[in-house]
Amino acid sequence: MRSRPRALHGVAKAAMRAAFPRTKVRSCRGDLMAQAGSGAPSSDDDASKKHDGAPNGAGHMQAGFWTLLIGSIGVVYGDIGTSPLYAFKESLHHLSLDGSEATRAEVMGIISLIFWALMIVVTLKYVILVLSMDNKGEGGTLSLMALATRALGRRTPWLFVVGVVGASLFYGDAIITPAISVLSAVEGLKEIEAFESFITPQIVLGIACGILVGLFLIQSRGTGRIGRYFGPITTVWFLTMGALGAYHLVTDDISILQALSPHHAARFILDHQFMSFVVLGSVFLAVTGAEALYADMGHFGRKPIRTAWMGLVLPCLTLCYLGQGAMVLKDPTAAENPFFFLAPDGPLRIGLVILATAATVIASQAVISGAFSLTQQAIQLGLLPRMEIRRTNETAFGQIYMPQVNWMLMVGVLILVLTFQSSTALAAAYGISITGEMMMSTLMMFIVLWKLWNRPLWMAVAIVIPFFAIEMIFFSSNMLKIAHGGYVPLLLALVLVTIMWTWVRGSALLLEKSKRALSLEGFFELIALDPNPPNRARGTAIFLTADPDTAPAALEHNLKHNQVLHEKIILLTVKTSQAPRAPESERVKIEEFRPDVKRVTLTFGFMETPNVVKALTQSRKLGLKFEIMKTSFFLSRRTVMPSEKSGMPLWQDHLFIFLARNATNATDFFHIPSGRAVELGNQVMV
Repeated sequence: MRSRPRALHGVAKAAMRAAFPRTKVRSCRGDLMAQAGSGAPSSDDDASKKHDGAPNGAGHMQAGFWTLLIGSIGVVYGDIGTSPLYAFKESLHHLSLDGSEATRAEVMGIISLIFWALMIVVTLKYVILVLSMDNKGEGGTLSLMALATRALGRRTPWLFVVGVVGASLFYGDAIITPAISVLSAVEGLKEIEAFESFITPQIVLGIACGILVGLFLIQSRGTGRIGRYFGPITTVWFLTMGALGAYHLVTDDISILQALSPHHAARFILDHQFMSFVVLGSVFLAVTGAEALYADMGHFGRKPIRTAWMGLVLPCLTLCYLGQGAMVLKDPTAAENPFFFLAPDGPLRIGLVILATAATVIASQAVISGAFSLTQQAIQLGLLPRMEIRRTNETAFGQIYMPQVNWMLMVGVLILVLTFQSSTALAAAYGISITGEMMMSTLMMFIVLWKLWNRPLWMAVAIVIPFFAIEMIFFSSNMLKIAHGGYVPLLLALVLVTIMWTWVRGSALLLEKSKRALSLEGFFELIALDPNPPNRARGTAIFLTADPDTAPAALEHNLKHNQVLHEKIILLTVKTSQAPRAPESERVKIEEFRPDVKRVTLTFGFMETPNVVKALTQSRKLGLKFEIMKTSFFLSRRTVMPSEKSGMPLWQDHLFIFLARNATNATDFFHIPSGRAVELGNQVMV
């Protein structure tokens, strides 16, 4: 990411045009969000209305408000709902490193810090502000980047970097969340007296790995059969946490309610100074998963997500943390594992461990689905090479499974579990990626406030600075964990940023080379001047091209080698818009270049999987006449070769070539019948 600003500007400008993602789509069964009501679109006030610009038959389920609300509890709040398993425990751990027990003031201070982190970061920033910044009903890091780009009128280099870094950091969360969540839940078995004699760390690791492997294995089959229970199970999880917390709040030490006052948080920081800075890294664990509120807005709608937070999730989380604090005030030895000690030893604690494990599996499923969705958006925006995408629900939009992403996540999660071996050790690696991602979203939020909402500059700065300052403090605190595992998400983000930068830069160079080719006008002028014009074959030939003003390589090669042109020629260009879904009115654009040559542009949103054949069939209504069985599709297959004189270092050339060669076949993506497709290859130096 140290390239010169001029080069970066060129990449940012060409990113949307340079790479045309092509993804292989196959049918699969079921999915979490479809069953949870996630297919329903969001709107400003009514979750039952369709997204603006959504195509007819997009598949958004017209679920009721309460169905969406329960579904959002399972998917949106699964991650943040598992934070009580380790957030308070890890915060206390820093104070007991010397063997001493936390004082009353310290317990009150940590609970106060956790509560106000929930209020400021989650409630004020995400629930109130960020959820209002929807991109035609959709949310997420790349959706916010597209919105900010639209606000500026162009994608600037720094905005490109901010969006790419934010997206890359998300994958760190996608790997660490399943590992720490499931491991922390299974570790609850050690707190059951009847199991103490045979529950060893190795058994805990074995059970956790077995659960995680099973979770990733079922992704290819979809989770439709069990997904419908995710919302209700998570609702029971929150109610259980709230009830246990309320019980200990009343029976142990009700004075813990004083921790809701921010002066206890301020006093803790003033009294402990540098140690409070260290503790903040663990306090931040209480808000991990907050970004899911925005990322999943398109699946459930703004109103159900806000109602679920204010009506159930926030009260139950608050009661749970207060209950843990009250219990530790009464019995300081409970600080060893305050969450599971909320339930008395015996059947109730066993039930809590089982429920916690189910909740962590659901949280892991949600973040895995989020990784699939983010990857699809990155492919559509030209940030990653095309990868295989399987639709897990034919009637609900956005329900997908990506095999390559799934197996890479599984390997990463298992490596983390086996390397760190405990949730306490993993906590050191957690937080950096999320705080970094939050900071990137805050920067883009500033652009939306200032340029799109037309707020005065001073007002936009005044709104954003408090959030950015708090997130910067959290980020700096988490940076202290680098030597103890924090390097994991940073290293992963660096690798992904390098991959995205290489793919975008290489695609831009290929686009530049294609522009040096013969223009379309010049191509047909040369044919007109030829004393021996080529034969005209019957039927229609469709040539896919990234630049409609340049003669496609496949068109030139077909004439050169076969000495023919078809009676009807269609030059087809696929574009990706800055909107999640392109309106049907803007889907197809037809331009008559010559009587026998037409230029057709298909526009898809960055959250759509382009279906070229279907769109062309629908374009008949606009006067584009062709018969599929008399039509041949010509695609250019480029063999990219490294060159020392290219615009990239040689190592980056080889990386780009590796990515290009492993991208999903273009023909599969376009759903073109194998008998109608012709691929003509050529070598390109990059």
